[in-house]
Amino acid sequence: MNLPRRFDLIVFDWDGTLFDSTALIVRCIQDACADLGVTVPSNEAATYVIGLGLQDALRHAVPGLHASRYPELAQRYRQHYFARQHELSLFEGSLEMLQALKSRHHWLAVATGKARRGLDEALAHSQLAGLFDGTRTADETASKPDPRMLLELMREFGAEPQRTLMIGDTTHDLQLALNAGTPSLAVSYGAHEPEAFEAYGPLAVLHSTAELSDWLLGHA
Repeated sequence: MNLPRRFDLIVFDWDGTLFDSTALIVRCIQDACADLGVTVPSNEAATYVIGLGLQDALRHAVPGLHASRYPELAQRYRQHYFARQHELSLFEGSLEMLQALKSRHHWLAVATGKARRGLDEALAHSQLAGLFDGTRTADETASKPDPRMLLELMREFGAEPQRTLMIGDTTHDLQLALNAGTPSLAVSYGAHEPEAFEAYGPLAVLHSTAELSDWLLGHA
């Protein structure tokens, strides 16, 4: 017997939640800093900013850089990332999970700190074309944790906050959900350590794509 559906709209973060890209993003931030001869952030500092829009991420990872140099730093980051993004892939089981949710007639969406170009290129090469009903990127709306991404998606589909679920691997994602008034799920296999998640009140912290899939198919 099918259980009643709890959520109409399920919104996924991209990097570190569906896409195994955390390590590459960290390396590209560090390589961009090295190119400009500025202090290279630690792995921890570069990992923390994943999920933010690129400009916000670089300002947090490389504080004190003259404002005129952040566009150059962003350009170097993009060059490194786009040169190597072909190395990336979905986490194992993500495609099957999304297909199963789609077959249950959930609306599926993405809310990401990526730019539109980066998300579109990733979608084009990851077998996900047609699975997502809506997407929002940081360069076309406000960056996380501002709630605008989720608010816009909820308006687009007429979904109520309590029937919308945000899923992510960072505290930025969970704060986004709190700011928008929606429940959230956290995954521990991405950018942020799971010890930081408790304060944001996710419904659960899942430790693999298999666990996430089981939770969603059993509770969403």
